[in-house]
Amino acid sequence: MKFRYITIEREYGSGGTKIARRLSEVSGVPCYGREILEAVAKKQGIPVERINQYEEKATGSLIYSMFVMSRVQTGDPNMLTKEGKVFLDEQLEIRRLAMEGPAIFLGHCASDALRDQKGVIKVFIHSENEEEVKNRIAKDYGIAPGDVESTRRFYNKKRAGYFRANTGNEWKDLKNYDVVLDSAKLGIEGCVNILKGIFE
Repeated sequence: MKFRYITIEREYGSGGTKIARRLSEVSGVPCYGREILEAVAKKQGIPVERINQYEEKATGSLIYSMFVMSRVQTGDPNMLTKEGKVFLDEQLEIRRLAMEGPAIFLGHCASDALRDQKGVIKVFIHSENEEEVKNRIAKDYGIAPGDVESTRRFYNKKRAGYFRANTGNEWKDLKNYDVVLDSAKLGIEGCVNILKGIFE
């Protein structure tokens, strides 16, 4: 197997989570997303919801990014903010899971955690069909039609801010990725089939 790991960043409502879970089913390769949060929450002895709150607090400022990255590099968790400790533990958990074999990682700046690993493919999933995205958000997440757009903006801003704060890179800069998929054009199964080929 030439490629052992697929890391997926995705726009909210693009179907990225469905694609990752379906890819796991058809390829037999485990997928880790919320599981990473659950492991970190257990390690820190706090609810998963608290982890989400810490992620929301992560700022996209350059000063914060430099602070967090410098502390992570020193390896001294006592020097980190609570948000920084969450990020560090997420990175450690991703690396631990990668040691167990091929895997699909959903979010959590996994590409940064695995930057020194060989056989990593970095994927970004988006959708150019606004109507399809809104319908998926309403249906899959039970969001009221009037709240769909604000919810979408909130989560995309959160993901972009967390990525920028902890990697120093822009989340939607396509140069950060090896593969960019439009789920509206390709469909869920089309995206799955393309990514499945990476593991074959």
